[in-house]
Amino acid sequence: MKGEREMRASGVATACLAAWISIVLLGSALGQDRDLLLSGGHVVTLDAYSTVAEAVMVRDGRIAAIGSSASLRKQVRPGAWEIDLGGRTVIPGLIDSHIHAIRAGLTYSTQVNWIGAASLSEALERIRTATTTMPAGGWIVVPGGWSIQQFSEARRPTQDEIAQAAPGHPVYIQMSYVSALLSPLGFQKLEIAADADLPANGRLERDPEGRLTGWVTGDLGTIVALSGRLPKATLEQAMTGTARFFRELNRFGLTGISDPGGHNLALDQYAAVLAMRREHGLTLRVRYSLCAPRAGSELADFQALTRHRPMGSGDDWLRFNGLGECVTWGMYNNDHPDAAQRAEFEAVALWAARTGLTITVHWNNESSVHYLLDALEHVAQQVPIASLRWSIAHVHDATPQTLARMKTLGVGWLMQNRLYFAVPAFFGAYQRSRIEAMPPIVSALRTGLHVGGGTDADRVMSYNPFVALQWMLDGRTISGTPTRIAAEMPSREDALRIYTQGSAWFTHDEDQRGQLAPGMLADLAVLSDDILTMPVERIGTLTSLLTMVGGRIVYADGPYAGLDEPGRAHPPR
Repeated sequence: MKGEREMRASGVATACLAAWISIVLLGSALGQDRDLLLSGGHVVTLDAYSTVAEAVMVRDGRIAAIGSSASLRKQVRPGAWEIDLGGRTVIPGLIDSHIHAIRAGLTYSTQVNWIGAASLSEALERIRTATTTMPAGGWIVVPGGWSIQQFSEARRPTQDEIAQAAPGHPVYIQMSYVSALLSPLGFQKLEIAADADLPANGRLERDPEGRLTGWVTGDLGTIVALSGRLPKATLEQAMTGTARFFRELNRFGLTGISDPGGHNLALDQYAAVLAMRREHGLTLRVRYSLCAPRAGSELADFQALTRHRPMGSGDDWLRFNGLGECVTWGMYNNDHPDAAQRAEFEAVALWAARTGLTITVHWNNESSVHYLLDALEHVAQQVPIASLRWSIAHVHDATPQTLARMKTLGVGWLMQNRLYFAVPAFFGAYQRSRIEAMPPIVSALRTGLHVGGGTDADRVMSYNPFVALQWMLDGRTISGTPTRIAAEMPSREDALRIYTQGSAWFTHDEDQRGQLAPGMLADLAVLSDDILTMPVERIGTLTSLLTMVGGRIVYADGPYAGLDEPGRAHPPR
């Protein structure tokens, strides 16, 4: 973790306190002055009765009624707008319960994503295309979210290939938190010529003949620190990138995200999303947690940062949702925390419980999660935590015993599709019987555990929620390898509930979103195909043709193209 701590130099938290405290969030979303009727479709409400209706009426940013097209036409006010769904399926807007979207948005304008690229040649072509719009000499960055297994060539790119794809541009390509590839110009810009120039534990990879390959290897801290050397975006660039990235998420039917902070996201870098909220520029609902900014002073920093920012402060568009994913550095990515580190975590958690703060904790492995659960149980013995919506993220290999302990505590589980990128080494690390139950989605639901769906994008996974939903339903990795058995595969409706109502529970607003029912916020997506009936193996190809947040159209494509443009929203019938 040394590389991470180097980035979080002493004083960062203190320097940002004034900016955080001075933020004044504005009121609720701009309301619509006319009724909107979406008619002639299949409206999957996800209500208590699993109702599928024909039409939905929106008024003042909320669902006003669900029913038949004919009956709702009689209820709309004069001057209402109507959109013909043409038999298409409507679902509640999807909510990613664990995605590093704020960080991804900062540099999205200079990024190239390899999501969905079926071959390395296609991925390299995306870099070539990017050079036509990037400023001369500007960085081109692939931040992650891809795997060798997705490429038909089944290999990594070479330094020569990325240099040829982007002549005159420094290139940085990250592969999860395992390694990174730089072009020669990239090494030059970062002034790296030898292992000594790399962050701690890093090394320049060499081929069998001793030649440098362009790849940098090391531990998580190495890659975090290396990516931290890339140029930082200006506020204007960050706002532009965030707007583009959020629109990309809207394209996949996402209407809300929970952002856990994470590596390479300093407190001052929240300025872009805060400014966009002030300017009514957000196109999805953001719930954010605060990561510990400095190792060794977590409690003092959190106390200062939350002094004028109580739990839940904000509005329906941007809201503070507590602490995480790093609560204390001694218990973050540490499978063997010592007694002092566990005590440090308990002190912060106890203070958070007494203060009424939600906490989400990053934990990877079942083998060591007992340290975390022991600490949470110690806290719960002193202060009840069940009503606080605390959660554990990841733990893909959780056992029934762990799920039961979480249920008793009232702690929920944030589950992602990280195993979609599972590699052969992963299969060798577990017995087949364990792999068949990873992650134990159905077992968790049967236990009564609250489960939220997500991706952990964009460095370790694709941000496409439909890829995650397909994987939840068939358990197949990106290379087609089957993993989970049928007993741990939820129904399509249950999978959707996890990605909507389930995720909303962790942000204390399942009574406002996650289903399409009268009084709920009008967050919805009109899909390119019917997720309830189409072949499971095709679900990952879904997109949204029309995405709405609070009654406002934030994305439109296909037959609805242009309806998200200013002045063109909601065409007359």
